[in-house]
Amino acid sequence: MNKSFAGENAAQQNKQNNPAARKSTWRVVDIVVVSVLGVAVGVIFWLWSAGYGLISAFTVAFPPISALYGGGWLIAGVLGGLVIRKPGAALYCELIAASVEGLLGTHFGFTVLLSGLVQGLGAELGFALFRYRKFTLPVSLLAGALSGLALGLNDNLVYNVAWAIEWKAVYLVLAMISGAAIAGLVSWLAVRGLARTGALANLPSRGAATERAV
Repeated sequence: MNKSFAGENAAQQNKQNNPAARKSTWRVVDIVVVSVLGVAVGVIFWLWSAGYGLISAFTVAFPPISALYGGGWLIAGVLGGLVIRKPGAALYCELIAASVEGLLGTHFGFTVLLSGLVQGLGAELGFALFRYRKFTLPVSLLAGALSGLALGLNDNLVYNVAWAIEWKAVYLVLAMISGAAIAGLVSWLAVRGLARTGALANLPSRGAATERAV
């Protein structure tokens, strides 16, 4: 028993003395906040899906341009990563949002779960490239663009199979642009705005409002 307690104390002491371990360890508040964010954005995803039919009507002449609408489905991953700033936050938030969208009902069905998975991984990669230490505007734009890349690749394999390779390439590029502009920029501005209200006081992103943009 003494050895067991000694081992636990040593492990706890190592965690306290290791900043990297503290930064990557999830707390209950982190899980609760990212879950709430995911649910809220999931409702937005559902509304965004409802508007896709109208967008499709305007893009019938050149379908690849519809990728510019895709950034709205990428916000959860980038937002979760910017707020929680820990490994897995972007993926978890995007999956929660996709699950809520699927449960509320959409013409995409539960394929949105696959979309959420790959898009969340794309956003996650953007933050992982900087080892979850930088959350500037360029990093946010990169996370959004990589999430858009994941969206484009997934859609080309699942929905756009019959398209010419040129159309698929255009769709991919436009998806990345949309991801950077909508998910990357909007999420970064939203986190700064939330930080100013004090809503992020107990989170790693509490100082986002005063951080440098680059």
